[in-house]
Amino acid sequence: MTATAKGPASYFPSIEKKYGRPLAEWQELIRSAPPKKHMELVSWLKSEHGLGHGHANALVAYTLAEDADR
Repeated sequence: MTATAKGPASYFPSIEKKYGRPLAEWQELIRSAPPKKHMELVSWLKSEHGLGHGHANALVAYTLAEDADR
C-alpha cells in the first residue's frame, strides 16, 4: 500500500500530466527565476508558463521549503 501525498506534493501528478514537465524541471525553473519571493514566483509561473494559481503555489511552496531545509 502506498502513502497518499499530502500538501503541495498532492498536486504534482496532475501538474506533470497537465503541463508535460516533471517536478525536477519546474524546480529548476523556479530556482533560476529572477524573482525570489513566493508570490512573485507564483505570478511569474502563471504569466510566463500558464500555470493555474494552485499549481504554481504548490510548486513554489514545495521548492522554497525544500531549499530552506538545505
